[in-house]
Amino acid sequence: MNKKVVKRIVIGVGMYAVFVMAVITLYPDTPQNMDWEDRQEYNKIQISKLELGLQKKQILELLGSPDITEAKRNDNSELQVMFYRTHHRQADGITTEDECTALLFKNNELIAWGDSAYQSFIDG
Repeated sequence: MNKKVVKRIVIGVGMYAVFVMAVITLYPDTPQNMDWEDRQEYNKIQISKLELGLQKKQILELLGSPDITEAKRNDNSELQVMFYRTHHRQADGITTEDECTALLFKNNELIAWGDSAYQSFIDG
């Protein structure tokens, strides 16, 4: 094979590798930049790693803005429930609570998540 052809192939592959690394490094794949299917899977994975006691700020940094949120003040406490989409039910273009996992915060601290979290919010 001609040395010029080999040289051009090597240069082309090298430039492609630099381009790919630049995109991976400079383009952060945050939840806000994901399509709904990727974000839904991302949310499932990240929620499975949560620990009680995390601060709301940490959750927002990890998962981004919630799809749905509710808040209330109760007996000198602030309760907030944030819903993150984790499973698809109906192709209607609308995210509903039954397609989400609820995260419950008391005074900005994570105290519950899952089905019981929203019920605790309603009862509390």
